[in-house]
Amino acid sequence: MTIFSLYIFDRHCMCIYYQDWHRTIRPKLAVEGGMLPAVYAPVYPSSNPDAAHSNRNTLSSSSGIVVAVNDDSPHANLTSQLQSPIAPLPPQPTSNLSFDEEAKLVYGVVLSLRNMIKKLSGKDEQFVNYQTSTYKLHLYETPSGYKFVMLSDPNADSLRFVLRQIYSGPFLEYVVRNPLVEMDCKERGIDNEYFRMSTDRLIRGLTVFQ
Repeated sequence: MTIFSLYIFDRHCMCIYYQDWHRTIRPKLAVEGGMLPAVYAPVYPSSNPDAAHSNRNTLSSSSGIVVAVNDDSPHANLTSQLQSPIAPLPPQPTSNLSFDEEAKLVYGVVLSLRNMIKKLSGKDEQFVNYQTSTYKLHLYETPSGYKFVMLSDPNADSLRFVLRQIYSGPFLEYVVRNPLVEMDCKERGIDNEYFRMSTDRLIRGLTVFQ
C-alpha cells in the first residue's frame, strides 16, 4: 500500500498543513498570497521570507558564538566548476495546479461529498473515504472541526485509524499543547519541526507503509 500525501484543514476551510511521501508529481509553487505561511515550505512563493535560505552554512557553539562558517571561496568555486562524471537526474514532473488551488480542490471535494451524503442518508451517516481509479481519499474530522485528509493508492484499506492516531498523538502533543503555535489565527499554519518529524515517523512505522 502506498501513502501519497496528508492535508490538514482548520474549521475556517484553510489548509494549515501538508506533507507527502510517495508523490510522483510535485506540487507547484503557490501564488503570492494564496497560502498561509507555516504550511509547507517547498511550495511557498519565492518572494515569501519564510522560504528564503541563507547561502552560508554556519556552525555555532552552545554560547551562540559562530565557530565555523562555510563561505564561498576560490577553492569552493573551482570545485563547483568541475564537471561531474555522473549525469544529473531529470527534473521531477510538476503539477499544473499551484498548491493553493490544489488544496482548495481537495477541500471542495471533501465538503461537497460530505454534504451530499448528509442530504441523501441523514445526519447519522458519515463520509469517511471515496475511491477513484488512481487514488483513495480518507477523511477524519475532529469535534473541533479540523479535517485530516490522506490520499493513498486505490487498493488501500481505510486509513481513518491512521488519521486518528496523528490527531491523538503528534497533533495534540506538538500543535495543541505547543504554546508557540497559534490555533485558529487565520494567519499561519501549524507546521513545526517536531510535528513534521513525529508525523513522518508514525507514517513510516506503519506495517502497511511502502
